[in-house]
Amino acid sequence: MKVTPLNALLGISLSLAGALVFSPASLADGGGDDNVLPNLLVIGTPGTSSGSFASTNGWGPILQKDLGVNVRVVPEDSEVQRHKRLTERRDLTLSSVSTAELRFQLQGIGHYATMAPVPQRVVWHHNDTPWSFVVSGDSDLHTMDDLKQDGLRIAQGQFSPPMIAAVRDGLPAYLGMSREEGAAHFTFVPASSYVENCRTVVEGRADVAYCASISSVMAEMEGAPGGIRWLPMDLDNTEAWAGFLEHRPMVMPGTITMGVSSAKGVDGLASNFLYAAPADADEAFAYRMAKWFHQSYDRYKGSHPLSTRMSLEVFREYLDRSPLPVHGGTVRYLREINVWTEEDERRNQQAIEKVDSWMAARTAALAEAQASGIKPDAKDEQFMAIVQKHTQGLEGFRTRL
Repeated sequence: MKVTPLNALLGISLSLAGALVFSPASLADGGGDDNVLPNLLVIGTPGTSSGSFASTNGWGPILQKDLGVNVRVVPEDSEVQRHKRLTERRDLTLSSVSTAELRFQLQGIGHYATMAPVPQRVVWHHNDTPWSFVVSGDSDLHTMDDLKQDGLRIAQGQFSPPMIAAVRDGLPAYLGMSREEGAAHFTFVPASSYVENCRTVVEGRADVAYCASISSVMAEMEGAPGGIRWLPMDLDNTEAWAGFLEHRPMVMPGTITMGVSSAKGVDGLASNFLYAAPADADEAFAYRMAKWFHQSYDRYKGSHPLSTRMSLEVFREYLDRSPLPVHGGTVRYLREINVWTEEDERRNQQAIEKVDSWMAARTAALAEAQASGIKPDAKDEQFMAIVQKHTQGLEGFRTRL
């Protein structure tokens, strides 16, 4: 099976610097919701080296041709700055954001605690990256339970807090261990880059690594003498998954369908990206975007490999487990095409109420800090104690099993 290398998957040209703007080739026809899009649709994504940036540039020209709007794709590596542009400056209309980051934004984790809370809603599913634990092809490790044996070396990417959490906290929890038991049980091998992290298993420096199946280094490793093998994370083992989700609460358990051939069909997890907007974004706008994403899928799905993950079917599967609220305009469209259920509505209202609870608590914390003359600062113990006081007891966002 042919494997698409990462540089092709990302589809980035070195000549792309900064934002891309597409001029409309035709005016939108029809009335009503066809005319609710702004003249300039500005979409924020991670930086130019990301699949989110490349895939958004794939469908952007098609939408502008269909609906007669200028589409501007703005790469912004800083998650905080992209969030500010969407929620404070309002010079972004949509943002491509990971569910993990969206959880930080809604719950006010880290620096987000210092910012004015703004509720957000999901407009559509963007992409998902499959991950799991990989070993060398000649390893005697075949299942996750095999990792309970003593003396194993686990690669630990020092560059990524989510990857650190996955191996130092999530992996032991999946196996029924505490973080402290995991630290005593495993030897963690530091890696300064993602590529180094994955290569440790074929270079003999680690027994297990946590990797994404679509990355180009996996194709290289798959072709190495002996190859590689992926350890299935049994989807039916709800107790193990419950432990893992305590530390990576927004990942989605699922069977891997993308990336190197050795990973396909193996149970693992996905890290999802969504197109999100502030909750007060116009309902007719969200409705029109949802309608276009669905009805034009066959036209844009070939523009970039990650765009295949924007189908209604993938979005529908995501909704079955998502804890995040969906925008009212998207709900209206999904109900119109009979794929929004009463159970969806119940869960969505619960998600909205949860967001509102976090917004109210964080607003109260900022007000108390201001009244006390305490400057909002994530490193200030007094400020964070105020935040903790107002938010304690609130249920966080977490994937449903």
